[in-house]
Amino acid sequence: MASHPQPGDHASLMDKVYRWQRPIYDVTRKYYLFGRDRLIGELDARAGMAVLELGCGTGRNLELIAKAWPGARLYGLDISAEMLKSARGRLGGKGRLALGDATAFDAQALFERIGFDRIVLSYAVSMIPDWQRAVRRAAASLVPGGSLQVVDFGPCDGLPAPLRALLYRWLARFHVAPRLDLPALAAEIARNHGLACEVVRGPLGYYQMVRLSR
Repeated sequence: MASHPQPGDHASLMDKVYRWQRPIYDVTRKYYLFGRDRLIGELDARAGMAVLELGCGTGRNLELIAKAWPGARLYGLDISAEMLKSARGRLGGKGRLALGDATAFDAQALFERIGFDRIVLSYAVSMIPDWQRAVRRAAASLVPGGSLQVVDFGPCDGLPAPLRALLYRWLARFHVAPRLDLPALAAEIARNHGLACEVVRGPLGYYQMVRLSR
């Protein structure tokens, strides 16, 4: 069985990584974190629905969700206190944010909720060591009629092999590891818990989107 860093160790690593990157994070990531806006546009988060983003980072996605889906109630969780500084400044009073681990969060303790209508993981599973547990925890936190939507790096099999290898090496410098078995995990969760599962590939396989619906 693979071992994973302890949550405290991972939190320290993320704070170290983002302490200096935080001010330029959104400016740089827009050039290679594709599929995020598509996910937001397809979220179907109607007024009154509770939307949780795990690994909310700077709050960029939550801010856009608020604009795209007025009236949605926003919640964000991140393991990095550094990133939450940006998110709090960005969102103001538009959402409720908490410091926590996506693999073992307590929605009742953190947000006074037992579940959510929409849960988003946007380029987060590739940075979470025990990412399978995070996806399972998210799926278990859906209320009836809810959906979990994940977007992250795909196999990039439409790219020339040397370029794909270069991209993966570059991502590894930032502790990012594409989770190529994400669709298989989603299908397993769907089978075991009676959920609907949809998997979509982005152009050239650069990103993959998974939707689990209760």
